Amino acid sequence: MATGRTEAFSDGVFAVAITLLILNVLVPEVRDGQLYAALLKRWPVYTSYAVSFLTIGIIWVNHHTMFSYIEKVDRMLLFLNLAFLMTVVFIPFPTALLGAYIVTPENSHVAAVVYSGTMTAMGLTFAAMWIYVGGHKDLLNETFDPVAARKSAPRFGAGTFIYGASIAVAFVSAYICLIIYALLALFYVFDQLSDTGQSKKDGEPAS
Repeated sequence: MATGRTEAFSDGVFAVAITLLILNVLVPEVRDGQLYAALLKRWPVYTSYAVSFLTIGIIWVNHHTMFSYIEKVDRMLLFLNLAFLMTVVFIPFPTALLGAYIVTPENSHVAAVVYSGTMTAMGLTFAAMWIYVGGHKDLLNETFDPVAARKSAPRFGAGTFIYGASIAVAFVSAYICLIIYALLALFYVFDQLSDTGQSKKDGEPAS
């Protein structure tokens, strides 16, 4: 099957997920003269929103990059993509938890664990798709270089490992976890799959 419907459906899910984030940013109800203080007090909501918005946006960019190497989809890839999208559209929930409870002594750890677990699941499902298409050359277009793809896999998968490690960090400090999430978002701003199709695009045969 061609990739058009899969990409269109995926884009729709990304759009829903990234839109749902703003629903967590509510207008505070306060007395006259207290709005400024109330807005400052809600900094966790704004921060978690910004981190998650950037994260989902970057995930979408990387998903788009991966599909630029995919010519066709089969039934298994469709189900793997659905599993991946299920984690993406779930992100607004742990975002809301983190924004609401990061300032509390005990609940902050639970909220950070849920966020870290969600992002770990997202990374694992994305990696599962990448591994699957890498082993099915009939799904890929001529720009895909399997040798470069294997070399890029550890670099791309490093974020999933760090997300998993942040589950343990969540029991120590939710604030440190939030910093980790932000740094990982910045890490994936750079194209970690940039070499995957480089040699063929330059006219060199892939090994």
